[in-house]
Amino acid sequence: MRSYQSVLILKPDFDEAQVDEALAGITELIQGYGGACLKVDKWGKKRLAYRVKKNRFGYYLNIYHTCENEQVPALEAKYKLFAPIIKFMVLRLDDKELERAMGSGEAEEKAEEGENKEAATPEAATPKAEAVAEKTED
Repeated sequence: MRSYQSVLILKPDFDEAQVDEALAGITELIQGYGGACLKVDKWGKKRLAYRVKKNRFGYYLNIYHTCENEQVPALEAKYKLFAPIIKFMVLRLDDKELERAMGSGEAEEKAEEGENKEAATPEAATPKAEAVAEKTED
């Protein structure tokens, strides 16, 4: 099972009860395709950069979940047909990104930031540049 992040924009005229109902339907969709919801963030109602299906605002949901990679296209097709969703995006996460998103990597990041402030030499910056180069080659 792979980890994914789904960012969904729901219709702006929903109240909290309707958002919770839509979220329950979305979690059922994910579970129907063999996945499990790991974390749900409600970002609230925000103004969109441009109109989407005649809407200037939307209610944002950020869902971290697992799913079989063969099932993701079918899940995206269901997202398209699910009436409350006006826009969505599904991203695949690697293990480090998932740990950071779930909050367990916060202490490690703070420790690395403290080391980087202390070691401000060019040699200390070189491994980071190599790590960035490795990521772009993948």
